[in-house]
Amino acid sequence: MGQLKSWEVSDALWERLAPFVPQRERSARRKYKRKAGGGRKPMPDKQAFAGMVYVLRTGCQWKALPKEYGSSSSVHARFVHWQAAGFFRAIWQLGLAEYDELEGVAWKWQSIDGAQGKAPLATECVGPSPTDRGKKRTQAQFVGRRAWSPAVPRRQRREQA
Repeated sequence: MGQLKSWEVSDALWERLAPFVPQRERSARRKYKRKAGGGRKPMPDKQAFAGMVYVLRTGCQWKALPKEYGSSSSVHARFVHWQAAGFFRAIWQLGLAEYDELEGVAWKWQSIDGAQGKAPLATECVGPSPTDRGKKRTQAQFVGRRAWSPAVPRRQRREQA
């Protein structure tokens, strides 16, 4: 067996996560046309989770999900349901507790990294931003040219009597 790609879900990982998967229940308030158990069988939870991992790991859109993971709308609907049920928080807590046992988490000191300055490669020599190129001259000035100003202060639309 070859090495798994970063978005593939191994059987060992799924065995550990399966107990946290929320079960879908039929609403008592809703009137259904079919009996319970009728119709197409739902996609397996592992396949839906593999589709979620693929989208989150690769950054593709939900609609660009390969067909091997099932219907993109079904995977997204399951993602929304699991998120509301707290599935992802539970597996995050499981991973955090396991890491704390193995390596230890410095709970007393934590830092958040952030950048608020301009990117170093976005200098003035790069030129105007692509979003500013179509705007009027107030945004993007050409280097070495004088500022534009109209010849008359306002346009005369009709002659004065």
